Amino acid sequence: MSRPRLHERVAALREQRAAQVRTRLRRTVTRRDGVRFEVDGHWLTGFCGNDYLGLAQQFAVVNALQDTASRDGAGGIASHLVCGHHAVHEALERELAEWLQAPRALLFGSGYLANLAVVQALLSDDEDVCVQDRLNHASLIDAARLAGCRLRRYPHADPEGALRQLRGVPDGAAMLVTDGVFSMDGDVAPLRELALVSRVQHATLYVDDAHGVGVLGPDGRGSVAAARLDFAAVPLQLVTLGKALGSYGAAVVGDASLIDHLAETARPYIYTTALPPAQAAASLAAVKLARKDQWRRDKLETLVGRFRNGAQQRGFELLPSDTPIQPLICGEDARALSLAAALEAQGFWVAAIRPPTVPEGRARLRITLSALHTPAEVDALVDALAWARDAVEQGYGAVA
Repeated sequence: MSRPRLHERVAALREQRAAQVRTRLRRTVTRRDGVRFEVDGHWLTGFCGNDYLGLAQQFAVVNALQDTASRDGAGGIASHLVCGHHAVHEALERELAEWLQAPRALLFGSGYLANLAVVQALLSDDEDVCVQDRLNHASLIDAARLAGCRLRRYPHADPEGALRQLRGVPDGAAMLVTDGVFSMDGDVAPLRELALVSRVQHATLYVDDAHGVGVLGPDGRGSVAAARLDFAAVPLQLVTLGKALGSYGAAVVGDASLIDHLAETARPYIYTTALPPAQAAASLAAVKLARKDQWRRDKLETLVGRFRNGAQQRGFELLPSDTPIQPLICGEDARALSLAAALEAQGFWVAAIRPPTVPEGRARLRITLSALHTPAEVDALVDALAWARDAVEQGYGAVA
């Protein structure tokens, strides 16, 4: 029998990743204070998280979590359709729908699950097609594969490419799916043009706005609102609760009939335990703060501009992003790791992102900013980047 042994396969694949400098290691955080993290006994200033508005440790958010947990316990108990749907879940869904000016919202355990749910529940066989931006999040690619539909991908941020792909599959139901803000490049999808393409081609436009809601648009309503589109143009929009809102979980917001269909048929919704009510209460408090605290977005925008100006003055070439995601392209994997290690030696935690998360030859430092950062911390990061670049170029940096 020639059946491969999984242990041998796993060992060979790990050896291959090690040769490519692509092994992935977890770092253990022992304590956190805002943007400061204690790791391996050392405190680092983090520029790699997604707590864009600085809400994860805000006292009203934490108090809501603790108060609800003391009353209703720590767990979600059951799925929403059995006995797990709590009044605070209902309140959070209503608040999200009202904020994003859509009829309905539906909670999920994570953005990954929500994306699987949407595509799997709406596209059913190989007659249907899901047309996606080439740089979409992995969960959207997996969602199309799970659905069993035809997956077609167009060049990044290219509405004409999307149009060609939809024209190439004229039969069956169609969805046009894109990130709102792309998590590795930080740029924003051309949503108005994509909305026009979807309307002409009778396709449903679905926007994964995990990194846009809370940060972009009027009242922080995200990339869809920033593009002056409503739920008629974008019938479904993903909101994650674990990025700008500093909590955990996700929701799909939009057209009532589509949301009802998801609630009754989507496997990642039906067959899993609901979010703990305490976690939903924390998210509800965070949403209310995100809606009213415009100063958080204003400060974040100022810090992004400060970082970009400082980095460009030091000769760094940045991608065209005005969002909190500021990638610094390094090229080779080893260079990205060396720069990250040199930054850590100076007290900064910045993630080195390598393929397959990003394309070959496009390894990078993914620098992210938060409203909790100070101008002095941003300036210090720019100085540290310049020092790290010079150290690596002179051969002093070491691959982590």
